[in-house]
Amino acid sequence: MNPPDTAVARFEAHYAEHRRRKTASTALFWVVFLACLAVAVITARFDIRILVEGLPRTTDFLERMIPPIALSTFADDVADWYWGFGKWMGSLLNTLLMAYLATVLGTAIGGVLSFFAARNLVKSYAVFWITRRVLEVARTVPDIVWALLFVLAYGIGPLPGVLAITVHTLGAQGKLFAEVNENISPLPLDGIRAAGGNWLHEMRFGVLPQVLPNFLSYTFWRVELNVRSATIVGFVGAGGIGHDLFTAIQLLYFSDAGAILLIVVATIMLIDMISEKYRHRIIGKDSLSR
Repeated sequence: MNPPDTAVARFEAHYAEHRRRKTASTALFWVVFLACLAVAVITARFDIRILVEGLPRTTDFLERMIPPIALSTFADDVADWYWGFGKWMGSLLNTLLMAYLATVLGTAIGGVLSFFAARNLVKSYAVFWITRRVLEVARTVPDIVWALLFVLAYGIGPLPGVLAITVHTLGAQGKLFAEVNENISPLPLDGIRAAGGNWLHEMRFGVLPQVLPNFLSYTFWRVELNVRSATIVGFVGAGGIGHDLFTAIQLLYFSDAGAILLIVVATIMLIDMISEKYRHRIIGKDSLSR
């Protein structure tokens, strides 16, 4: 057998071995995936029959949240439904301000920590490891649990809600920002280092210009999430419209709960549309689509 034939045979043998390994790994993945799915279904007691039987009760609850509204008396019926509109909008404003302040604080702190949580930006592995663990603890504990802790410490009001969302936000933003930092090009850093710049100069002039669009995009997205979080933490006495919603549900005022939920949903939709527009502008998607 001449050398070219030997090379071809060797290539075909390696390729066949690669295909066998790929097939085996794919089969192993699906076996593990289906096994985990089966365990999850059994553990959660997920039953399609029970799910279908419970749907009518769910729709009954939703129907009780919307009072009868006749076309002939539409304005009066809606006015009666939203009898507490002024009070609820005041609570909604508190919720929005809580979410805004928590987003600013959490993003600022998480943004600073993200530079120490990026393995390519810090020389000390201990600093990297400790920062990563701090961010994990901050985002792993649910914000409603943080709210409960801060309510015990500071009492009922907006402050525990702001602190709870801030802690959760800094953990989540720090993680996202750190991953963005780890994907930057090292060439600007090499240039700044060669020119005699220090670590702060590298972060300011080498890293920040590369990551700022993604930082801003994630921040706009986080505002939407924090508005929902600010509503939820109100259930444990952290203020805002969530407290009004929880009170209405406790007192079985289903129509009031429905009215408040519609206000929250409309607010989230509006914030999502505004933030999506600004995110697209920041990353240049609008100019690319023209």
